Amino acid sequence: MDSSPAATNNPPATSAPTSANSAVATNATAIVNIASLVTNDPSLGDGTPLGLIQDAAVVIEGDRVVWVGESSKAPATDNRVDAGRRAVIPGFVDSHSHLVFAGDRTAEFNARMSGQAYAAGGIRTTVAATRAATDAELSANVGRFMAEALRQGTTTFETKSGYGLTVEDEARALRIAAEHTDEVTYLGAHIVSPDYADDPAAYVALVTGEMLDACAPYARWVDVFCEKGAFDGDQARAILTAGQAKGLRARVHANQLSYGPGVQLAVELDAASADHCTHLTDADVDALASGNTVATLLPGAEFSTRAAWPDARRLLDAGVTVALSTDCNPGSSFTSSVPFCVALAVRDMKMTPDEAVWSATAGGAAALRRTDVGRLTVGARADLAVLDAPSHVHLAYRPGVPLVAEVWRKGVRTV
Repeated sequence: MDSSPAATNNPPATSAPTSANSAVATNATAIVNIASLVTNDPSLGDGTPLGLIQDAAVVIEGDRVVWVGESSKAPATDNRVDAGRRAVIPGFVDSHSHLVFAGDRTAEFNARMSGQAYAAGGIRTTVAATRAATDAELSANVGRFMAEALRQGTTTFETKSGYGLTVEDEARALRIAAEHTDEVTYLGAHIVSPDYADDPAAYVALVTGEMLDACAPYARWVDVFCEKGAFDGDQARAILTAGQAKGLRARVHANQLSYGPGVQLAVELDAASADHCTHLTDADVDALASGNTVATLLPGAEFSTRAAWPDARRLLDAGVTVALSTDCNPGSSFTSSVPFCVALAVRDMKMTPDEAVWSATAGGAAALRRTDVGRLTVGARADLAVLDAPSHVHLAYRPGVPLVAEVWRKGVRTV
């Protein structure tokens, strides 16, 4: 749960080769002596979905990858960085977070860990704190959480509104978010605003009317929490289609707390992702497998609420594209760590380490309909994490250990 709208964020098509014969400018930077390189291109390396290359190198020019291959064949460049026999993976793509908020919900978490059930109503606590915060306080929070995530290897961030629930507060949340990332989502339909508790239909009219008009200029996406206690299928359809009419692309909080229409509505409307996907019927799985909608799984939420884990194995075996994300928010998943979510997915959702790493990188990119991030191939954005380990498998093998030694974002070493 808890940029231009039409932009694709994709790089121009390239037919540049990935061999040692590629023409690479001397002002490029070569990262060499990589023990294992995850490219997420099955045409490279070992031919698996990870496209794993052993004894590898990556060459960066500007903010793009211009060459990948075996380290011994790397072209000459002015700059050379020795990876020291460590693994390199694409930067994580966190395609679902809620970072524009104030306050925290420590007391709620403590009560839940003491046996109280989780329900959607706790969002109201954050709404009150967020409305009372200044723009500067909210922006500082977003920057702090994104810096925290960057240190753990996340180089692409999506974040949402949803803790203002008035026209003014939702618009300022998105304006603040857009100062930090291009992947901004309008979530005026997080819950029915407390101000409209007795008239949900009037709130839906606001979300699809005046609030949408104020928020659309700052957002790329429109989202809705389709769930008991939030918005039903008809309300969700009205909200999503109104957003699409304004040029926003759809994503859906779907089937988190109970069975419902969210997943099939997401597929019907060609939403980029259906997020949570905890309670699925066979028809839901079939719909995801036959459509273009990514199932984004958020194990931090199950960890923090002691809820049943999503059945990742069932989705993967059915051929569904799966993403992993943090759902970073103050109520149900207060973590910014994708490596933590990778470890949870392997241990408790029965994903393999390869599947979890792919889902946290290329899967997240698919959930944002991006081809320029989540992979390390020629033409992709030069976003990568160097692990203090010889293999990506260590992200699950050594849970809780800070393995990200370096992070490069847009071709610049930032960590």
